[in-house]
Amino acid sequence: MTDGKRNTAVTVAGCVVLLAVYALPLYWLLATSFKSMKDVFAGSAAVFFTPTAQAYVDVWNGGFATSAGNSLIIAVATTVIVLAVAVPTSYGLARLNGVVVTGGLALLVILQMVPTTSTLIPLNRLLAQWGLTGNLYGVAIAIAATNLPFSMLLLRPFFTGVPIAVEEAAASDGANRWQRFVKIVLPITRNGIATVATLTFIGAWGEFLYAITFLNDPVLYPVSALLAQQMSSYGVNWPGLMAVSVLVSVPTVLIYLFGQRLLVGGITMGSVR
Repeated sequence: MTDGKRNTAVTVAGCVVLLAVYALPLYWLLATSFKSMKDVFAGSAAVFFTPTAQAYVDVWNGGFATSAGNSLIIAVATTVIVLAVAVPTSYGLARLNGVVVTGGLALLVILQMVPTTSTLIPLNRLLAQWGLTGNLYGVAIAIAATNLPFSMLLLRPFFTGVPIAVEEAAASDGANRWQRFVKIVLPITRNGIATVATLTFIGAWGEFLYAITFLNDPVLYPVSALLAQQMSSYGVNWPGLMAVSVLVSVPTVLIYLFGQRLLVGGITMGSVR
């Protein structure tokens, strides 16, 4: 067997293994969402069963639309807050030098190591002082606070990669700093900004711990809480659990499909700079 054929065979084998590893769990998730509870525990129903959408009907009637709306508010608000703070701050960290900047970067790395559970009490007290407990925007602020260190560290290399000479040329043409930032720097770094926005949105969309901690009204719970409600001391509603999982994953898949080029490009460029 030649090297070319051998490499092709290895590639095909690798693809088959990856397909089995990822496709089988996805098939099980999707198939279970269309089963009845009786079929879930029937060995013969692993492949052959009568599909039913009752689980989706029950989940929708159980308040999925409201929970999805809550998650959307939290995710969008979190993304806006993170970008509003991280973009200008990362630009400043990229353009400044010295001990203060080095110390700030080291602090951002350290903040990423802080366990999420250790921030619950301080954030709860802070949000209570601001009157934001039991509020979706309070949850968004808490999530944004924990995402900011990573977002700044991810964005800084993109701003560092923008040549200062480009801004100096624009300045010589009469552009002020704000105009240079908006019309030159931001378009060049759009891949990095899109990457941070996508990762922030996906993370906030599936947030659970902060939501159940800072929200005291079940009506305000996001989809992650609805997902947890399918499991109780009486057992697990497997069709309902899988149906919620499928519905929750739809926005994430759509965002990835529409922003795949920017996301992949942003992660790639951020990793080599």
